[in-house]
Amino acid sequence: MHRKVFASKVFDRKVVLITGGCAGIGRAIAMRAAQGGARLVILDLQQESLDSLVQHLEDHHNVEALGLCCDVADAQAVEHAVAHAVERFGGIDVLVNNAGITHRSNFADTQLEVFQRVMAVNYFGAVHCTKAALPSLIARGGQIIVLSSLSGFAPLLYRSAYNASKHALHGLFETLRAELKGSGVNVMLVCPGFTATDLRKNALVGDGSVAPQPPLAIGKVASAQDVAEAIYQGALKRKRLLVLSNVNWRARLLARFFPRLFERVLLPRLSGLKPQRSGLH
Repeated sequence: MHRKVFASKVFDRKVVLITGGCAGIGRAIAMRAAQGGARLVILDLQQESLDSLVQHLEDHHNVEALGLCCDVADAQAVEHAVAHAVERFGGIDVLVNNAGITHRSNFADTQLEVFQRVMAVNYFGAVHCTKAALPSLIARGGQIIVLSSLSGFAPLLYRSAYNASKHALHGLFETLRAELKGSGVNVMLVCPGFTATDLRKNALVGDGSVAPQPPLAIGKVASAQDVAEAIYQGALKRKRLLVLSNVNWRARLLARFFPRLFERVLLPRLSGLKPQRSGLH
């Protein structure tokens, strides 16, 4: 869908650093920020994909972009990448903690290494990037955007490590927001619903191997571009919480106030389980 470039100049020449920026929501955010005139720093794992994206951004959006190969789970690598970005552009105005992985496996059958890897990327990756970028963000009155999930407030079956990592992000960044009060830095937690991305194609299973999973959805599946547009508009307004999709409000309400009903009715559907028909054997 063709998108009109809004007249707002809020992000014109601002430096936006996006983790996991070569695919899915991260790539869509990079494109939308480029439309707004931002200068971009993209962190991801494959240099070839980074080079291709940077070339596309420069050729089609006429923006400055820097692609850095970096595993956000590696604190030292993140420090070097952020230092490189600051040296190149003078600072960071917006940090988008988007990088993440998932799994699908029963808790009892999930090896400890899977929990460690999911937390290393989803939670500690955000910790590493935020610690490294925070001095610049404070100096520039910037913004931290954190990609959480529906599972940040409502669980999904067979994703205990993933669910835990998203709950941890809420605990961390809600605390950080309070600590940063008066600094000029905004913290926005984003909770998308089911979104058409490749995350499920690289899902881990209990033994730590990768096994693509079928798409799981209830209601309409959002495009990465639609989610990126909502995030961009939320960032313009410096929102604190952005809850997206037509299912999240129901899940959030039921999980908090009617947990037994949530577990019986909505949780199986959200988790991709087919409903059982009574009277059939």
